[in-house]
Amino acid sequence: MTTAQDWVHLLGKIDFVKIAKFAKRVDLGELLETLNKLEPSDIQKISASLKKTQKPKMIPAPNGDFYNMQSFLDTEELSLVTKVREFMLKEVAPIANEYWAKAEFPMHLIPKFAQLGIGGLVYKGYSCPGKRFVLEGLIVQEIARTDVSISTFFGVQSGLAMGSIYVCGSEEQKQKYLPKMQNFEIIGAFGLTEPEVGSAVAGGLTTTCKREGDTWTLNGQKKWIGNATFSDITIIWARDVDTDQVKGFIVKKDNPGFKAEKIEHKISLRIVQNALITLTNCKVKEEDRLQNANSFKNTAEVLRMTRAGVAWQAVGCARGAYENALSYAQKRKQFGRAITGFQLIQDLFSHMLAKLTAMQTMVMRLSEIQDEGKLLDEHASLAKVFCTVGCREITSLARESVGGNGILMEENVARFIADAEALYSYEGTKQINSLIVGRAITGLSAFI
Repeated sequence: MTTAQDWVHLLGKIDFVKIAKFAKRVDLGELLETLNKLEPSDIQKISASLKKTQKPKMIPAPNGDFYNMQSFLDTEELSLVTKVREFMLKEVAPIANEYWAKAEFPMHLIPKFAQLGIGGLVYKGYSCPGKRFVLEGLIVQEIARTDVSISTFFGVQSGLAMGSIYVCGSEEQKQKYLPKMQNFEIIGAFGLTEPEVGSAVAGGLTTTCKREGDTWTLNGQKKWIGNATFSDITIIWARDVDTDQVKGFIVKKDNPGFKAEKIEHKISLRIVQNALITLTNCKVKEEDRLQNANSFKNTAEVLRMTRAGVAWQAVGCARGAYENALSYAQKRKQFGRAITGFQLIQDLFSHMLAKLTAMQTMVMRLSEIQDEGKLLDEHASLAKVFCTVGCREITSLARESVGGNGILMEENVARFIADAEALYSYEGTKQINSLIVGRAITGLSAFI
């Protein structure tokens, strides 16, 4: 006999509007008598049949911009972000895993990258667009969302290298280099970190410079210098042996005292061509010394400006991992259903999205402060700490949600996990940036 529970289950599947129309053509008494004779197995078959006739639910596309940060852009700015997104999806996404695996840079993309018109985006004059830092941040997020290595290439070129000349260069140097760097005709690199000096660069540079007439002689080594294996110029920071102050130099790739060797066997940012640079009696003319770089304070000004970009990179990296993992989970089935229908998976993705949205909100405000001209070291450092730590967490959870397949590059999560490790360390480790914030909020320095 049919139980009450069986009836409740069946009635829950019935469209009573359709039944009302059906009743006009059928004797309901006979219908009910027939239904009462049905066995539970017959009811299950009817229920299954009804399920098949129901329209499938629309599955929302993965969207890591849950609070619609793009709404802060005007029409022109949004158009540029869309242009960058389409470029990354069309030109970079299909080849990212291939070039990451073989640790090579897709040189053929540089002319196409130049056509985007985003080089030196926030600088005013010198063929640069003079746009907002908010726009640049969203563009950096968009690039890193597809590949963090390409966003690093952009950050070195447009941020560190161009920024050094923009902030510390003479008017003549700006006119000479910035327009050609803006359109990627000249590729730049930034040489600050050394083999034995990372966090202590503020007072411990071992690369030296000494002036003799109109020529400077540079000696020392630099390590982890992105773009340096193929850059046309590299900004080298060195300590003046006579004054003990840090100075910056524009060193050309054909300088006989300059040697750049590719660093091999990396497990992070493999597309980025990092170099070990050796300077051996490297002669540089006074005209190629950054004329307004006279101490490490000037170097720090460049780093402050670009550190915000690293926070945006971390957001993009986390977003890429989150969206790719969600896309996988929507297609992955276990126990006869998509795993996104399981409570634990939904909780996992909700947690990732909450962290990602908090990171986006922080960097959006950070860029607004930068546009207001009020950015301080501690502002950039706080965002760099929070976002790189959050990026590590989100990429790890993204891998977890993809299960064992998460370690396969083809699922487009593993690359983000590895690249998050570099973001966590470069442009100031988590600990160093925490101490910058700590100094600001306590009034006491704990560096030594």
